[in-house]
This record gives sequence, C-alpha cells and structure tokens, in this order.
Amino acid sequence: MLIDIKVPAFPESVQEGEVATWHKQVGDSVQRDDLLVDVETDKVVLEVVAAQSGVLVEVLKEEGAILLSGEIMARLDSSATGTTSSTADVEAVDPEQLTEERTAPASPAARKLAEEKAIDLALVTGTGRDGRITKEDVANFVPPSVTPSTQATPAVNSPSALPAEPAEGGLNLSAGERVEKRVPMTRMRARIAERLLDVTQTTAMLTTFNEVDMHRIMDLRSQFKDQFSSVHNGTRLGFMGFFVRSAVEALKRFPLVNASIDGADIVYHGYQDIGVAVSSDRGLVVPVLRDVDQMSIAEIENKIAEYGGKARDGKLSIDEITGGTFTITNGGVFGSLLSTPILNPPQSAILGMHTIKERPIAEDGKVVIRPMMNLALSYDHRIIDGREAVLFLVAIKDMIENPAKILLEI
Repeated sequence: MLIDIKVPAFPESVQEGEVATWHKQVGDSVQRDDLLVDVETDKVVLEVVAAQSGVLVEVLKEEGAILLSGEIMARLDSSATGTTSSTADVEAVDPEQLTEERTAPASPAARKLAEEKAIDLALVTGTGRDGRITKEDVANFVPPSVTPSTQATPAVNSPSALPAEPAEGGLNLSAGERVEKRVPMTRMRARIAERLLDVTQTTAMLTTFNEVDMHRIMDLRSQFKDQFSSVHNGTRLGFMGFFVRSAVEALKRFPLVNASIDGADIVYHGYQDIGVAVSSDRGLVVPVLRDVDQMSIAEIENKIAEYGGKARDGKLSIDEITGGTFTITNGGVFGSLLSTPILNPPQSAILGMHTIKERPIAEDGKVVIRPMMNLALSYDHRIIDGREAVLFLVAIKDMIENPAKILLEI
C-alpha cells in the first residue's frame, strides 16, 4: 500500500518551506516514527517522521526544493521490505566509496558538493542527526594540510562570514589573492533580514538607556546559588530569571509597553508572554515564556535552559517561538557594552542587557567601584511616550538594584 508523505501544515505566519536534508533514500527500509526528512522554514526546522513502517519508494521533492503546506514530498510502500541501501545501489557503487559512506553517512547535497570540491568525506565530521554529514559540513570543511595562516576564520555569529574552504583549483592560495564566494541566504536569515528592514520602515523606534548597579543581585546569587541548585534539582541560578521577573512587574505597571498595534487599534494584553532571544547556528530565535507572572525564578531558569538546548539542536517548535508580548535580549554574553536592540514585531518594546563592567560611581558622596550594566529599552513611539519608556526602565533598574522588591512585588 502506497502512503503519501506530505509537508506538515504550516501556521498562518509561515508561507512555505524548503527540503533541508533527506535522512532516508529510495529503497531504504523505514520503521514507524523514523526520521525521514527535515523541512526548513523561516522560523524552525520541522522533522517529518514515518507514519508506518515500509520502504521509501519515491522522493518527489529533492533537497533544496520549495514546499507548500500539504504537498506530497515522497511515497512509502507499507507492504514492501528493503534494506538501508537497495541492491542496485550497492552494485553500482565503487567499493571504496561504499566504505566511505558507511563510515561517514552524508546527505545527497553533501556528497555532490564533496565531489565538486574533491573532498574526501571520510575526513569530514558530521554535525547532523546521528553524525550525518550535511552540505554545511562540507562547505565549512578545512583540510588538515591548510595552515592557520591560510585558513579563513569566520566571525562568531556573523551572517557575512564566509565558510572556510579551499580556493578553486587547489588548496594553496597565492599571496595577496582576493577570494570571494557568493552563497544564498538561508530561509531563516532571509526572513530575519526582511523583518528587521520592515521594523525600521514601519515603526517609530526610539531607544532610552540607563545603567544598573549589579552588586546586590550578584551578592545574592553568590550567597545562594549552591543552595538554589540543590533545592531545585540542579537548576543554575543566573541573572535572566531576575530580569524576567522584574520585566513582568514593570509591564503590569506600564501596560502600554506590553501592548501592540493592530491597524488603527491598540491591543492591550492582560498577560505577560516574554520572549528571550537565543543565538543559534542558524540565526537568532526568540522562544517565548508564556504566563511568566505565574512562574517562579527556578521555573524561568529551567525553561530558558531548555529553550537554549533546543535552539542549539534545531528542535524548537513553531508554537514555542510564536507570539510574545515583550522581548529581552542579552548581548552581554558576547561582550557587548552598549547597543540598540531592534523591535520584535508586533511587539512594541524590547529590553537589551549588556556586559557587566566594574566602574567608579558616586555613592553617598564617595567614589566606589561597582559592577555596572548598561540597559537599553527600544520602543515604538507611536504608542509609547518617552515618559512611559523611561519610567519602565527605571522600574527595572530599581528592582534589580533592590532584589527584595522583586519578591515583594513593590
């Protein structure tokens, strides 16, 4: 019996997807719930699994193909039996190539690129599921013979960084050679670019800044972090839990900061769903903590850690990154001293945290050294006036500098 393998239903905010990686090939045996293919959208990577056991008999959408919701990607024969590779394929493959594929399983796109670049797949380390070599692994492969002086080093989290790979025609680059490479944006990066450009053109975004003395909350964390971890089953006590709780209380006091614009209407949200920006290899994603006012600091820290792991593994679901009424981003983990965060539409405000630096400040008429953090609040001036924005940021500053106010909600 032939079974159609269809593209998962996309939510309204996602128009189309793209075949990222086929994990099974035509003729392969498939067990129920085996991973068949990864579908990349502009937000997440969706995993499509087999609904029944059988043999994959036809692939209609190859890697890189554009997909619409509900389209048929492949067909599975539930009444057939097969092996991990068909007999015809085994007979047609060179024995040395077959050995390499067994030791280094690779996607078709990765094998094709490796052939074009004359790269031995046995030397490439796979980062895909179960060690599978992806096209990106081949593109980023640096042969052992390339010395550090000739190896290109991409900037961390830089979308413009070029993958390090040998120049056309060989590995040795002549002195002064200027090499360029053109690569298409990933679907997610293209969507990020589109949204950020849209924000600059359709909102009246302004940013207000302040600084916060972190010494009390750092002392509190140092004093109780071991006990906190012991009581809460290993949960690490970080700073984000305090900032999220402070934001919740500030949003309650200034509901316009938690609101959004819908046409000619202002939509007030009677709940606080806070997005926490997380950096991943595929780009910046913003998973959402829902109903945060009902969560403890331990629950917040647990959820953020869970989202961070899912973001690194590409396992976030669309529901987990959809929605949100306010966002917090922490550029301080990368060393940012001060920056202007960009709004995450349709939200009207975003809080930017930065790195902690010891600085001399005046306190009670004396100069003291304190660990200081710069805070930035970007907001849509169409609905939030400067007064509300400044007072909102001051409220967060006041609670972080006096942590007891967070617990007492004052």
